[in-house]
Amino acid sequence: MRKDRQPPVVRSSFVARGHRLAYTEFGEGKRWVLLMPGLLIPALMQEHLAMALAASGAHVLALDPLGHGRSDRPEGMSEYSIESFAGDAIALLDHLDIDEAVVGGTSLGANVTLEIARKAPQRVRGMIIEMPVLENALVASVIAFGPLLVGLHFGGRLMRPVAAGLRRIPRRLVPFWGNVALDVVRQDPVPSAAVLKGLFFSHVAPYSAQRREMTMPALVIGHHIDPVHPFSDAGVLTGELPNARLVEASNILELRFRPERLTAEIAGFVAECWSPRAVVKPRRQRRRTA
Repeated sequence: MRKDRQPPVVRSSFVARGHRLAYTEFGEGKRWVLLMPGLLIPALMQEHLAMALAASGAHVLALDPLGHGRSDRPEGMSEYSIESFAGDAIALLDHLDIDEAVVGGTSLGANVTLEIARKAPQRVRGMIIEMPVLENALVASVIAFGPLLVGLHFGGRLMRPVAAGLRRIPRRLVPFWGNVALDVVRQDPVPSAAVLKGLFFSHVAPYSAQRREMTMPALVIGHHIDPVHPFSDAGVLTGELPNARLVEASNILELRFRPERLTAEIAGFVAECWSPRAVVKPRRQRRRTA
């Protein structure tokens, strides 16, 4: 693809489990990449990375999982789990007749990626795992999301008018990352509570023994000073996956606001995955110091 031509962007949807799931398609060709967002955050958060990967020749899908972004938001907690999110992502590959893709995501999206690799390893050309939430994050996740769940459960219906008012703010008046943040609170809070309930009552990722059997190439991105996404989880995961390398981000926002280094690393990894007989040599890359 010529780098001076803007990659095509198409917003679409399909139906899985009786619900409409929204996705955005960037670029063209057969080097497929599927990206997923963090918990309660729209897939819009991956748009800059998706555009950069499309400009480098990849064909990128950014999926809004059920209960997120532009996808349907049922109120039953049984609709939401890591397993069902992974099944929906595989259903998107089926919908588009995609045999293999490099699959990746951030936080929740990282855990869903691991579940996809467990359920359908033959469909995963490689994994991009940014900020996984595994065993070392358990206590911090309960502390962080427990009060949010309580607030949404007991106050969700009272908060609905506030969310409706925020939806009236024209998107064109808000900067890109402001819209990403507002999209979390613009949504109906009752389904958001159901998402959290469903995840609290299901396993959050494949177990360690299952992760050790995932032989596809993997790029793991972690950072320090974030108890919900501890660097120790990224390090342990890199040690478990047979064909992984670890990249240390300077902080949680580097890929969003200073993306050049990490975007180049991810684009290089995608190119490696789609090269013949792709094998990613394990290594650890330290963050650059100022």
